[in-house]
Amino acid sequence: MRTSFLLYLGLLGLTLGCRENGEPPTAPDASPALATMAASLVFTQVSAGNAHTCGVTSDNRLYCWGANLDGELGDGTTTKRLVPVPIGGALRFRQVSAGGFFTCGITTTDRSYCWGSNFLCSVGDWTTTGPRLTPVPVTGNHLFRRVEAGPEFACAVTLSDRAFCWGRNTTGELGIGNNTGPEATPIAHSSRPVAVAGSLSFRHVAPGTQHACGVTTNNHIFCWGSNRRGAVGDSSTALVRLQPTRVVGTRQYREVDAGRDYACAVSLASRAFCWGDGTRGQLGNGGTKNARYPRPVSGGLSFNHVSAGDVHGCGETTGKRAYCWGQNAAGNLGDGTTIDRLTPVAVVGGLFFNQVSAGGEHTCGKTSEGRAFCWGYGSTGALGNGQTESQNPVPRPVAGPS
Repeated sequence: MRTSFLLYLGLLGLTLGCRENGEPPTAPDASPALATMAASLVFTQVSAGNAHTCGVTSDNRLYCWGANLDGELGDGTTTKRLVPVPIGGALRFRQVSAGGFFTCGITTTDRSYCWGSNFLCSVGDWTTTGPRLTPVPVTGNHLFRRVEAGPEFACAVTLSDRAFCWGRNTTGELGIGNNTGPEATPIAHSSRPVAVAGSLSFRHVAPGTQHACGVTTNNHIFCWGSNRRGAVGDSSTALVRLQPTRVVGTRQYREVDAGRDYACAVSLASRAFCWGDGTRGQLGNGGTKNARYPRPVSGGLSFNHVSAGDVHGCGETTGKRAYCWGQNAAGNLGDGTTIDRLTPVAVVGGLFFNQVSAGGEHTCGKTSEGRAFCWGYGSTGALGNGQTESQNPVPRPVAGPS
């Protein structure tokens, strides 16, 4: 997900109505012994948002921690939490996505729930009111396989591989073929899921700032929405794409993630590629120029997954080591420094990760044993270690629940 620009988008939402429609070195702070702090929680997935984090445990329970201005933690309050708190009551989740000021998840019954800010209809419950302090069902009878929350909109893929989005649609980020709505209004958002235009079958869809990208079941990437700085990746200078447009090239991909005006993907050959805004090194190719088509991430690393945060990216390699690149002011790259990096650097600590998630100015990862670690900006409590230091450049274990 995304700090400064999300604050801007959240404030903007107040004025816009909704309408239906290599091996890293070892760092003492990240030693395996410290993982005992989080021994009571074994995670299957973690998700870093703008300034909060959520995770699903091995028994399908959901926990969140960090900033809670609009109820994005879902615990019924707007109180910041420095350690994980249980969410959802009797609901059981198998996947969660922390966005800007809201969060969405998929239950074990394939239903999507969202909570938090509803400024631009991002909760998807067919209302224009908010915030929602506890999980509410996304309207409709869709059975979803996966949901992803962006800054002010969300997208999900059904069990039959159809993509739906809801929330903000200022620049066509819902991919429905327009950004005017049925009443030809200048700005139209959707408070319920609407089908992404076309007949494409998607494996998953990832919302960015004002654009989204998805991987189809035949391994092609399509993007739509704002094309500022080349975020759509179709090699054009068009300002917006109102419906899915294929990323240029014949390369096939396994997954994609979208950040602030850029996106990163992993090919079937396990190579990482990025395109769009590169001004802070978030494309990981050694430069700071924008790219309107996929460029390889430097270093020759083989990746299982990549995650595009606000202006930094991370991924875990096929050897289960975490690497990050881009903006690093809060230590969100986890390399023990606060220096921006134009190419991937190893996250320190000698930990083996099988999932990492890049957020606003922090990053979290899950080890092979299911232990959660976070690093970067901690003032909001998003690191989940009970502390509020602004800079944490090394992985620290997430504490047990309060």
